[in-house]
Amino acid sequence: MKASITRRPLLALAAASGLLAAPRLAGAQAWPTRPIRFIVPYTPGGFTDLSTRLVSEPLARVLGQPVVVENRPGANSILGVGQTATSPADGYTFVTVLPAHAANATLQAGRLPFDAIRSFSPVSVIARSPLVLAATARLPIPSLREMITYAKSNRLTYGSSGIGSTAHLAMELLQIREGFRGEHVPYRGTQPALQDLIAGNIAAMFDVNSALRPQIDARNITGLAVAAAERPPFATDLPTLAEGGVADFAVSTWSMLLAPAGTPREIVTRVSTEVTKILREPAMTARLLGMGLLSDGRGPDETAAFLSAEVDRWGEVIRTGRITVDG
Repeated sequence: MKASITRRPLLALAAASGLLAAPRLAGAQAWPTRPIRFIVPYTPGGFTDLSTRLVSEPLARVLGQPVVVENRPGANSILGVGQTATSPADGYTFVTVLPAHAANATLQAGRLPFDAIRSFSPVSVIARSPLVLAATARLPIPSLREMITYAKSNRLTYGSSGIGSTAHLAMELLQIREGFRGEHVPYRGTQPALQDLIAGNIAAMFDVNSALRPQIDARNITGLAVAAAERPPFATDLPTLAEGGVADFAVSTWSMLLAPAGTPREIVTRVSTEVTKILREPAMTARLLGMGLLSDGRGPDETAAFLSAEVDRWGEVIRTGRITVDG
């Protein structure tokens, strides 16, 4: 009798716990029940937009709900990313970011309406593109080592697609590692910088292979090295920086999928898993390679660790180089 009396409260407690847990579990199992929004904080047609759309269509088929891509450009991605940070953490809003998101944590410190790490639940990395270093064909610097030697005794001007861009920070990192100082000339995008590189108005620049390749092949500029641990399939003719004497130098632009902080873990994991499956399909891998991109796909914890490492790495470069948004 005593045992029976003792058991009843326990059974009642277990039942109550089950009833309390049921709505949360049922809600997670039911997701998604309406369209999902992927915010791209840049204009249509760029790397972020392209990589997001490549995974959004097959993801919609798997989840059985539309995945709507919304371009919300402004303030170097801050507008669209900020909108995501303040959206409900219900699994219906995600955002794709570039390395600028990691750089902004330091470059825009105290001015961001969100925390680059704590305001988000990292989901996965979609794709990467190792940067290529190129020089103007109008200067006698046919190799990485000769460029560095030139930079140590001459005024080396280098361009980038803008202050705090991956291309800018990659050259800052190279200067720190190799002990030279060049003069940064920021442009509003890659194409104006590339035109000045061809004309010889600047000496060098980093950018993605797909942007530089036509001019390298036409011999209008000189490809010096690729910032990767090994030569990627689309740049096998270029040595890595390590081959050129700069050890452990790998810099890529990347696209990363984030959700608002507090998004249910099971939803984050589901999206991450499905995105990874999509990216590992041979047809998708080949399609990305054709565009000069390496498919990625990693779990939430790996993505979080990668984002944190990128924030730390570029924060150190920005502080050491005394880089400000005003140049």
